[in-house]
Amino acid sequence: MKVESGGDMLFTEQQIQTIREQALGMDKHRQVTPEVLATIYDHRLFHLFVPDELEGRMTSLPEAARIFQESARIDGNLGWLVTIGAGGGFFAALMSQEVSRRVFAHREAVIAGSGMPTGTARQVDGGYIVNGSWKYCSGSTYATTFTANAVIEQGSTVQDAADVPATGQDEPHIRSFILNPDQIEILEDWNAFGLRATASHTISAVDAFVPVEMTFSLTETQGYENETIYQYPFLPFAQVSFAGVAVGIAEHFLEAAESLAAQKGSSSHVIGKLEERKAMLEQSVSDFYETVEGSWEELLSNGGLLNATEAEVTTRSVAAAQTALSCGQQVFPLLGLSAAMEDTEINRCWRDLQTACSHALLRNI
Repeated sequence: MKVESGGDMLFTEQQIQTIREQALGMDKHRQVTPEVLATIYDHRLFHLFVPDELEGRMTSLPEAARIFQESARIDGNLGWLVTIGAGGGFFAALMSQEVSRRVFAHREAVIAGSGMPTGTARQVDGGYIVNGSWKYCSGSTYATTFTANAVIEQGSTVQDAADVPATGQDEPHIRSFILNPDQIEILEDWNAFGLRATASHTISAVDAFVPVEMTFSLTETQGYENETIYQYPFLPFAQVSFAGVAVGIAEHFLEAAESLAAQKGSSSHVIGKLEERKAMLEQSVSDFYETVEGSWEELLSNGGLLNATEAEVTTRSVAAAQTALSCGQQVFPLLGLSAAMEDTEINRCWRDLQTACSHALLRNI
């Protein structure tokens, strides 16, 4: 089952076959293979939101969401890693252009990191001393750059007005820090039952010196103001991206479920449930893309999104993800013990789907 994307397939049939042949090993050994990474680099999928002049392949959000969906339909780990890696390109507009070039302008450039401010930073001459640990940093084992948010310790001098939050003087000052791999220790603690090959480990830094020019504020644009993607609000941007992954995994799940049902000679009840879920997913995905494309056109026309548009994007993204999740919840229990085996395709899809939809931005709460 494939929801039409409105464009040509990005991956060749040979690439799809190779990735799927390696999927069991990636799941078992909890790491992405060099061949899969090379495919990502070849298509420049980590650079979907990086300006062309920085060796990027700047892409509209609706098109990128379809790429995330297509990647995740091939394999959940691939979809997640492409989405997370590409999302780091959003920071190119927040760094100075010199720093952006240093961070992004090479084939294998990709950021891993965390938005949670679970570190501290003390100002010293020329920069900051950063300490802390940050969970769930997907792509940590091959990242060329790390970013992490930290609270500026009291007594430090705030570098600029951008560090002062809009919520009030009593709120902590938070800044983002760019760290090199040799400043980071990776604690290989990602032991989730799905998306096992995403290397979403905890990272830590101990007394890491970060020059002031290698820091940035999430509220201060420093370049590439004319790139439309950087004008899209970050929260709905992230929700659209993750929803694309959830939908793609659900498509793969339904493909695998159809194949297994055919092998087992499943009852009309099971076949009917499969057809019902396929139809519901197709409708939800259609509504999702209609909303995303409408928001993109609004941004192009008006230079911003109405609050109502942002809310609708969030609603449609969460709805698409929840519909995707329901495919697994409704169909998996009908497939018997063969689906319970961890080394089966259907089992991997089910686990990846459950894990992806556990993300806070996709939960219907």
